[in-house]
Amino acid sequence: MSVLIELGDERGAPPDDPKPPPGTSRRARMAVVLAACTLLGGAAAPTHLTARVGPALPARATVLGAGPLLLVVDPGTDPPALSAYDATAPHRSARWRVTLPPATGWSADATGDLLLLTERDQVRRVTATTALSVRTGQPLWRRPERVYAAGDAAVAVSEVRSASEPGRRIEGVVHGLDLATGATRWTVPVPSTAVLRVLPATPGRLLLLQDDGLARVLDARDGSVGGQGRLPPADYGPDNPQVIGGHLVLRHPTGSGVALTGYDLPGLSPRWRVPVEPGELTLRPCEGLICGHDENGRWAIDAGTGALAWTWPAGARWHTVAGARISTEPLVLFGTASDGRRTLVATVGRDGPRVTAVLPAGLTDCRRAGTGLICRDGTARVTVWPLDPP
Repeated sequence: MSVLIELGDERGAPPDDPKPPPGTSRRARMAVVLAACTLLGGAAAPTHLTARVGPALPARATVLGAGPLLLVVDPGTDPPALSAYDATAPHRSARWRVTLPPATGWSADATGDLLLLTERDQVRRVTATTALSVRTGQPLWRRPERVYAAGDAAVAVSEVRSASEPGRRIEGVVHGLDLATGATRWTVPVPSTAVLRVLPATPGRLLLLQDDGLARVLDARDGSVGGQGRLPPADYGPDNPQVIGGHLVLRHPTGSGVALTGYDLPGLSPRWRVPVEPGELTLRPCEGLICGHDENGRWAIDAGTGALAWTWPAGARWHTVAGARISTEPLVLFGTASDGRRTLVATVGRDGPRVTAVLPAGLTDCRRAGTGLICRDGTARVTVWPLDPP
């Protein structure tokens, strides 16, 4: 297993000593760096990926990945048209095409045989969600809210309408839905605003975190409470707290600075706390760990114990590829190759960062979809780049 610590060319070079990641002594940091440098000697050269060429793109088209589908929304038709292609063979003809209500933006998610297509207005506020058949594209039901799948059920929520930060919080009522019909099964009122998270490790469970710190774990089938607790004041949002397996990790201020605190789920009992550097910090799940990205680099901790897993000072210069954030999969990052034109692809997971592939120059608007990347190329076509080449 190879770990890349610093990127000088398309291979690695030992890094400068960084500022400490959360709760880490200098001795522990040096142990991680020395172990990584030892492993680096066997690092393999990045693979040059081969694309699967997809359909030509209409002007201003929106390209989405959802489960087994590659979706292309053509906003230039009246009404807009949605075409669905097989993500593993996008060069073939479309599986199906349907027309859509007018909108200016779309996002999509697939669960089982259901495609949840979310429509947005000019300031990215959700206007409706339509459920379609993955196999045929037939519309099955429609709700005037944002809909999230949760196991064999779903929930509909109204996002806080803010032009600067749409969707950071929800308000009003959480509606529990029958996933097959879209009918309301139960409702839970939301005083003020709250954050809602689907718990990936426990299908059919939700975390509802109110502004006052009251956190409840709800059963998506009937709205019953399976556990609750109170969290300290924090900047609650889609990325705070993070949920990994049976653990919740919250970034919050303390009397002496800023800390990460880990809690068990569903009981929300605090288990550990480590300090972090003040300033901008992004937290994301990465293959069962919590991965942090700040101005000093990237690092990862175990969500169950708060123990440091690895550090990567050079990671500050890499950016995360957009796409679904799945806690059991590694993050995918982009960096610039030594020629200044091609793109390096790295994965970040339990074993640390690893440069795995090189993409050619001229690709734009890349995003992760399943086990690959969807990009636009210089010929205005969709290209699909498998991250796990045969």
